[in-house]
Amino acid sequence: MYSLILDLYALMLRLFAPFSKKANRMLKGEKQTFTILKKKREVNASYIWFHAASLSEFEQERPLIERIKKEKPEYKILLTFFSFSGYETQKYYAWADIICYLPLDTNHNVVRFLNGAEPTMAFFIQPDFCFNYLDELAFRNIPVFSISSIFHRKQFLFRWYGKSYLNILRSYTYFFVQNEESHIILTEKEFNNVIVNGNTRFDRVFEIYEQKKHLPLIDEFLNKSETHKSCTLIAGNTYPKDENLILPYFDQHPEMKLIIVPHTLNKSRLRNLQYKINRPCLLYSQATKSNIGGCDCLIIDWYGLLPSIYRYGNAAYIGGGFHSCTHNILEAAACGIPVLFGPNYQRSNEACDILTAGGGMTALDAAEFSRIMDALLIYSHWQQEIGEKAGKFVAENRGATETIYSYLYQSEYIK
Repeated sequence: MYSLILDLYALMLRLFAPFSKKANRMLKGEKQTFTILKKKREVNASYIWFHAASLSEFEQERPLIERIKKEKPEYKILLTFFSFSGYETQKYYAWADIICYLPLDTNHNVVRFLNGAEPTMAFFIQPDFCFNYLDELAFRNIPVFSISSIFHRKQFLFRWYGKSYLNILRSYTYFFVQNEESHIILTEKEFNNVIVNGNTRFDRVFEIYEQKKHLPLIDEFLNKSETHKSCTLIAGNTYPKDENLILPYFDQHPEMKLIIVPHTLNKSRLRNLQYKINRPCLLYSQATKSNIGGCDCLIIDWYGLLPSIYRYGNAAYIGGGFHSCTHNILEAAACGIPVLFGPNYQRSNEACDILTAGGGMTALDAAEFSRIMDALLIYSHWQQEIGEKAGKFVAENRGATETIYSYLYQSEYIK
């Protein structure tokens, strides 16, 4: 079944490649991986392999990558991506020595990739179920670690139809899980190589917040205005259903400014979004110091800026809550501002926890969104109180990176 799914996925990529820049680049990138390894891999060097299926997973691995490179620069970092956005955004990441796409998880690709990479250890997130890669890593006695993992009883591995795949978890040397539930589930299945140490994402988002990356055009956008704007809402990773809440409210409140970062940045999506906004708006890629002053809404059409933009806001709305699940809320929370999101947040541990901590709120519909925003605009002390709770939530959950590094060092995986 697994091989059949891989074959179908590969077929779909090839079919869509002539019509999709993303699919075309992914196919070309996978083919180039073996050439990149042959050219860039240094003989006799020790490479640690980090795989990130997406840009979001890379942000979870990043603190550990940089911790290792700072403490043990003799180690080389091999970083692989599966997603187009992840690779394109981070292909020049300075802390990695080799960056490439991960070839599809077929037996032939796996053997060829590992022969070329020769990693001393490997790290996956959440965890990643690249069954053939994991099986071959175990066969070669290469340590494999899962960091920031979450397990739940509804996962297919723990259903009757997933039992045949459960043994693939035996390939992992150690699990660093986010919560006690994950620990209990694994120990019930007789996994003793588990520790609860939280989520490395907290370390990363706090680091981004402390760096306070300066974005001159955002400063211009907020400072130049014909009238004083009392509130700036940052809407990140939005879908059309999220915007159906945000835009009508924004249109009716001239005291607001809006910075919106759609989840998808293709031309048709951006064009449709601009059409729905009834106040002066501008794409970030077209903004200059001379034209941004008369703008009330800024649409960010560049990848990678959102984490640094949240600190400019008085409140944040995180998209995805009217689809499968709310996107990452931590980057906004780290900035000490109230965090809003839609009703489908239950699959996000962080969203559930920030509600409990009092730093976040969920809007079930447009009417509830309006009530929350009215309160935030009118009662500045309430806005500040919720924001402080959000920032405290992030600050108190840091430290997962240090736990992992200490284990690797004390167990002599890193020498």
